[in-house]
Amino acid sequence: MKNRQLIYTAYYLKMDIFFYITATVTLVSTLMVITRHNPVHALLYLVVSFLSLSMIFFLLGAPFAALLEIIIYAGAIMVLFIFVIMLLNLGKKTAEQEKKWLKPKVWLGPTLLSLILFAELFFLISSSGNTSSNSHIVDSKAVAVSLFRSYLIGVELAAMLLMAGVIGAAHIGQHKKTTLHRFLKEEEPS
Repeated sequence: MKNRQLIYTAYYLKMDIFFYITATVTLVSTLMVITRHNPVHALLYLVVSFLSLSMIFFLLGAPFAALLEIIIYAGAIMVLFIFVIMLLNLGKKTAEQEKKWLKPKVWLGPTLLSLILFAELFFLISSSGNTSSNSHIVDSKAVAVSLFRSYLIGVELAAMLLMAGVIGAAHIGQHKKTTLHRFLKEEEPS
C-alpha cells in the first residue's frame, strides 16, 4: 500500500513538473507572438503556443481536446492566418523579406520550444503504461452533441467572425487603382 502511494506521489510530482515546463513554453511563445514585428515570425511562435496549449490539455487528462487544439487551431486557423498574410503582403519587397525569413536564426526559437514539447510528449506517452491515471475520457460524439446543441450559437458566431476576418483581409489586400486624368497619364510607346 505504501509503495503504491509512493508511486502515485512520484507520478503526480512528475506531472506537475511537466505542467510547469509546458506552461513556461506557452507563456514564452505567446509573449514572442505579441512582441514580434514580423508577422511570419509571430505566426511561427503562435503555432508553438497552440501546440503547448494542447500539451497542457493532454496533461490535464483531456486528450481529445488536445487533439482538437492541434487540428483546429494549429492546423486550420494557422492556414487561415497565413492566407491573410499572403493577401496583405504582395510585391517585390515581400520576396526580399521571404529570403530573409528563411535564415536559421528565425527558426531557432520556435524549433527549440517545439523540441521541448515533443520530448515531453514522447516521455509522457512512453511512460503512460507504467501508471494509470484517473482521467475521464470524452469521446467525439459527446463533444459534437455539446457543440451543436448547447453551444450552437457560439459555434455559429465564431464561424461568422472568422468569415468576417477573411472578407476584411481580402478587402484590405486588394490593390486600389488610381485613376489619373487623361492628360496626366504617361504616353505609351508605340
